Amino acid sequence: MTPGNAITALRQHTVEGKALQMAAYHKSKRPFLGVANPMIDEEVKNWRAALDIDGRVALADGLWKSGYFEARIAAAKLLTQARITPDDAVWSLIKSWVPEFDGWAIADHACTAGRKRIEADPRRLDEVEEWTKSPHMWTRRAALVITLPWTKQNNPKPADLEIRERVLGWAASYVDDTNWFIQKSISWWLRDLGKHDPNRTRAFVETHGERMKPFAVKDAIRKLK
Repeated sequence: MTPGNAITALRQHTVEGKALQMAAYHKSKRPFLGVANPMIDEEVKNWRAALDIDGRVALADGLWKSGYFEARIAAAKLLTQARITPDDAVWSLIKSWVPEFDGWAIADHACTAGRKRIEADPRRLDEVEEWTKSPHMWTRRAALVITLPWTKQNNPKPADLEIRERVLGWAASYVDDTNWFIQKSISWWLRDLGKHDPNRTRAFVETHGERMKPFAVKDAIRKLK
C-alpha cells in the first residue's frame, strides 16, 4: 500500500461540498478531501490488517507528508495501538509531527497515538517536558493533551502520582499564557483529573485560579462534586 493508493482510497468516500464545510469549521487553509471520520476509520482498519509495523510507519509517514487533513488524521489513527513491539520508530514518527501541528483536530488524533507510546514507556516524558519550553503554541499544548492518561486513575501507584504532579507543574507554568488553546488545555487536564481526584483539582485552582482565564477556571471545576 503506497500513500498515493491510500489517498485514492480515501477519495472514494469524498462527499460533495464537505471539504469546504470542513475547512470552514476547522478554520484551516490545509487541503481537505471531504471524507467523514467513519470512512477514514474503515480504510485505516483495512490498512492496519494488511501491514506489519514497518509498513504502517512508512504509510503513516507518507500520508502525513501529503498534507491532506484526512490523510494526517488517518496517519495518526494508523499508529494508535496499545501494544506495539518494538515501537521506537512509531514514537519517533509521532514526535516528528508535533512541530507541524496547526490545529486541534490533527493534534489531538496524533496525541492519542502518542499517549499509547508514553504509557508503554513513561521515560519518554523527559522528551515531552522539552515541549513545554517550545515557542510553538501547539507543541506546548501537546504536552498536556498527550499526558491525559495520568488524570484518569482512581488509585494511582506512587510512580503515577509522581507523573501526575510533574504534569501539574507544567500546567502551573502555563497559567500566565493567555492563549485560548493553552488555557483550554489546562482546564481539560484539570477537569478530567477532577473526576478522579477532585481535591487535587480544587487545590490547583485555589493556588492558580486567579491567574487563569475565567472560562478555564469554570471548565476546570464544572465536573466537581
